[in-house]
Amino acid sequence: MILTCPSCDTRYSVDGAKFPAAGRNVRCAKCGHSWHQAGETPEPAEASIDIPAPAPAPVSAADAGQKPRTSAGDLDNAASIAAPFAPESASAARRFTPSVVEEKPSTPLGPRLAVVAGWVGLILVVLAIAFAAVRYRQDIATIWPQSAGVYSSLGLQVNATGIDFRQVEYRRESEDGQVVLAVTGQIINGGQRELPVPQTVRVTLSDASNHELYHWTFKPNAQILAPGQSVKFVTRLASPPAAARHLEVRFAKDGS
Repeated sequence: MILTCPSCDTRYSVDGAKFPAAGRNVRCAKCGHSWHQAGETPEPAEASIDIPAPAPAPVSAADAGQKPRTSAGDLDNAASIAAPFAPESASAARRFTPSVVEEKPSTPLGPRLAVVAGWVGLILVVLAIAFAAVRYRQDIATIWPQSAGVYSSLGLQVNATGIDFRQVEYRRESEDGQVVLAVTGQIINGGQRELPVPQTVRVTLSDASNHELYHWTFKPNAQILAPGQSVKFVTRLASPPAAARHLEVRFAKDGS
């Protein structure tokens, strides 16, 4: 005989002989629900003659569909019968008591990968621009002289003209009993393209307090220099100031 709990639908396999025709109260071992379970209806025995059916028994409240009143004793008795019953099978228990797992919505993987790839690409572009700005700073300063101040604030020395001085040296010589200051060096194109050479070079002498004592100008021996090309220069000053301690060589505008 199969019993099914009206509350949780758990099924039990029991011996039908334990249930009289009038039924008895049982309790679900799983959820604790109690109900009145009618007994099995016996199959009619075969007979060769017709026997009048007995008068119908009075209809009880349980047979009329009303919930029977259950006493504490009946519940105890029902528990002793239903509690030992096991579900019909593990699969049946899972079938009538399903487990529901709430799934949280998740963000699709594609859009997240696109965002990450976008940030990585942006970082690479910024790094490439920064590298190019440092690597080619001399060319940038030549094309855009105002950028020289930005590079200087970052501690990067650049020459806005692209033409610079290298290996500048000076020495005192004596010619016909007179002291002569000889200044030598190179003018070099440090850029990546051909550049014109400023035609006025100014040499300044100053004392220990950096006060200017004397200056003079000369013209270099080249007008245009190719990338990496250099030209030497030599300039002399007779009878330089005795108090001269510092020497500066720079390009200057004509007449300055």
